[in-house]
Amino acid sequence: MILQILIFAASLFLVVQGATLATKYSAKVAERFNLSQYIVGFIIVAFISILPETVISISSAIRGMPEFGLGTIFGSNIADLTLIFAIMTIVAGRGLKIESKVLKDVRFYPFLIMLPVIFGLNGHYSRLEGIALIVAGVFFYYLLFKREEKMDAYHSGVGSVKNFLFLVFAMVILLLGSQFTVNSATEIAEVLNVTPVLIAMLVVSIGTTMPELFYSLKAVRKKEDGLAVGDILGTVMADATIVVGVIACISPFYFPAKIVYVTGTFMVIASFFLMKLIRSERVLTRLEGFLLLAFWIVYAVIEFLVGRN
Repeated sequence: MILQILIFAASLFLVVQGATLATKYSAKVAERFNLSQYIVGFIIVAFISILPETVISISSAIRGMPEFGLGTIFGSNIADLTLIFAIMTIVAGRGLKIESKVLKDVRFYPFLIMLPVIFGLNGHYSRLEGIALIVAGVFFYYLLFKREEKMDAYHSGVGSVKNFLFLVFAMVILLLGSQFTVNSATEIAEVLNVTPVLIAMLVVSIGTTMPELFYSLKAVRKKEDGLAVGDILGTVMADATIVVGVIACISPFYFPAKIVYVTGTFMVIASFFLMKLIRSERVLTRLEGFLLLAFWIVYAVIEFLVGRN
C-alpha cells in the first residue's frame, strides 16, 4: 500500500511538473507570434493546460477504464470553476477584474458546458456525439480567433528552438507520469475498497489543475486578471467539449451514469454560478471566492458519499 501511494505521488508530481513546464514554454513559444494576451490565455495556454487530463483520459480509455478519464475531466473542471478561482481571489487579496471582452465571449459558455452532460445521460458516448462535441468546442474557439487581429508570421531564432525543445521534453514527462498515475490510482482504489473513479474525481483531478493554478496566480500577481480568467475558462471549455469528443471518437464507450448525474450536474451548476458572479459587477470579489470554495467542499463531500463502494 505504501509503495502504491509513493508511486502515485511521484507519478502525479511528474504530471504536474510536465504540464507546468509545458504551460510555461508554450506561452514563450506563443510570444514569437503577434498574439494578444487574451488569445494566449484563452486558447494557447489553455490547450496546453488540458494535457494532463487529456493524456490520462486517453491512457485510461486504452486500458479499458474510460470512466476514470471522464471522472478526471469532470472533476478537474469543477475544481477549475470553483476551487481555483477561490484560491486566486484569496491569494490576490482583492477582487478579480473581468474584462468586458470575456463577458461577451462567455455568454453561451454554460450552455456549451451542458452538452457532454446531455449527451451522457444514457451512460454512453457515441462517435457521432463525440464529433458534435468537437465541433461545438472548435466553433467556440473560432469565434474567439475571429474577433482578434490576424497573427504575424512566425519569428524563428535560437530562443524559439530552445523553447520548443523544452516544450517537447515537458510533454514527454507528462506522458510518462500519466501512465503510472492511472495504474497506481487503480491499485490504491482496490486496497481502499473505493472506485477508481472516486480517486480520479477528488485526487487526480486536483493534480491536473495545478498548471492553470500556477499560471493564473502568476498572472494575477502581475494584475493581468484577464489572462488568468481566460486560461481557466478556456481550459474548462476544451476539456468539456474537445477532449471528451476526441475520446468518444477514438472509441465510443459506456460509463456509470452517476458520473453525469452527480459530477456532470455539479459541473454545469458551477459554470452557471460562476458566470452569475462574474457578471454581477464585472468583478469576482474575495467573498464570492469563499462562496466558490464552499461550493467545491460540498461537491467533494457528496462525491465521496456517493462514490464509496
